[in-house]
Amino acid sequence: MNTMKTVFTVVVTLAFVTVASAAQPITISGEAICTPDSIKWQDGPPSVPPGPKFAVLEGDPAKEGFFTMRLLLPDGYKIPPHFHPKVEHVTVISGQLNFGMGARFDHSATRPMPAGTFAYWPAGMQHFAWAKGETIIQLHGIGPWSIQYVNPADDPRKSK
Repeated sequence: MNTMKTVFTVVVTLAFVTVASAAQPITISGEAICTPDSIKWQDGPPSVPPGPKFAVLEGDPAKEGFFTMRLLLPDGYKIPPHFHPKVEHVTVISGQLNFGMGARFDHSATRPMPAGTFAYWPAGMQHFAWAKGETIIQLHGIGPWSIQYVNPADDPRKSK
């Protein structure tokens, strides 16, 4: 019995040491660990105004099923009023996201969401946000994830 515990402890310790020093996400028996230095940031996504970077950590936000993605927002970045057809879950990893509700962007009517904040809001709720300092947020939920702008002219996917 003690031998089993010792073997298990050694295996778990080696797994954590290996994962901690890896530069790529490690997948072990269907589990993945993404360290900050292994995240591959890309420009976009094209569904939001230009400026942020994003990384998909789990799943595919465009398809059915669970997904997790992060957005790296530059200081002062704004996302116009919009809504989602499904519940949106947000965790602020670093920086500060300022969140407001409604169909009109009102900088002064936002609530600060500092690092460590978790929030969610129902499908169809109109909201907007801006970043104070470089801010990383994590979005997760059940796909497909999509965004619809209250004012169609705010949609960066539409040609101007």
